[in-house]
Amino acid sequence: MTWNWEHSDWPAFTWDDGALNELEARFLRQAGMLSGALRHVDADDTAALTVEVISAEAMKTSEIEGEILNRNSVQSSIRRHFGLTTDNARATPAERGIADMMVDLYRTYGASLSHETLFKWHGMLAMGRRDLTDVGCYRTHEDAMQVVSGAAHNPTIHFEAPPSHQMTAEMARYIAWFNDSGAGGGEPLPGLTRAGLAHLYFISIHPFEDGNGRIGRAISDMALSQCLGHPSLLALSHVIQAGRKTYYDALAHHNKGLEVTGWLVYFAETVLQAQDYSLALVEFLIAKTKFFDRLSGNLNPRQEKTLVRMFREGLEGFKGGLSAENYISITDAARATASRDLADLVAKGALTRTGERRYTRYQLGI
Repeated sequence: MTWNWEHSDWPAFTWDDGALNELEARFLRQAGMLSGALRHVDADDTAALTVEVISAEAMKTSEIEGEILNRNSVQSSIRRHFGLTTDNARATPAERGIADMMVDLYRTYGASLSHETLFKWHGMLAMGRRDLTDVGCYRTHEDAMQVVSGAAHNPTIHFEAPPSHQMTAEMARYIAWFNDSGAGGGEPLPGLTRAGLAHLYFISIHPFEDGNGRIGRAISDMALSQCLGHPSLLALSHVIQAGRKTYYDALAHHNKGLEVTGWLVYFAETVLQAQDYSLALVEFLIAKTKFFDRLSGNLNPRQEKTLVRMFREGLEGFKGGLSAENYISITDAARATASRDLADLVAKGALTRTGERRYTRYQLGI
């Protein structure tokens, strides 16, 4: 089987601009809508949104690779970077590492891509790892770098990357292409096109012993942020994780040839979904401000603590809704007190109620 990097004209990817023009225009329109919505969010909520998106992306980009992290620990690490109050949750090296990388991406998105940046990110991702030979540098092992599944005695090979001895040259060419294809480069590309190509091209090289998917998605976010002129704050990995099989199928379908229109359309549509999600988060924060303004002076400390806790769960909220047991756990209230408080919150329109008896659940009234 011939892989894309084995073609004589590698890496001369080709695509149909016409298939992407409307998607590129939508991306810029929706970026304007997101920026406009953010003007209605105060500084505290903007900081909350930033932490929420970065921490969610840190967790989801890891989850795509099968690594499940603790939300509170990741968020605490990110809040510490921004000088915000934290609950001092203890984080594992993996949780600290991905938090460090995502914050560094947020702060340095506008810089040129370099070997040093990639080595730094890889070192962060590999924090605490003892099973890797090459950390903070490109892979050097002689064995083929393959993406496989199935039994060890009869694996299915989904992709084989260029041999390790080509990594320095391949990545020098990749970095030069990335920097040249930006807005200030010699051959600039539209935002979605550049971000999609950057991801597929990087994954096709697979330069690191591990962490290629996470770094590849970070580079795409870097490209989108450079296009916008500010951190994208897009829930890209959130959307990819929700359709993880489609993501891997699209990569597998386009790792054999250099015509990549299908991949770029898939990736562009994924970015647009991520924009929709981020806009919904901003609207959620605006609704939160109006919610507490409306109820100001009409909540007891237990009720306020619970509502703040519910908003902290974000768009998804408590899985299955808030229960009386949740309320008791959050507030340490007696059961009778919890029942009165919840009934009062429903009467004030702060919560909506579904179900009966032990199946009763509450949702935010927004």
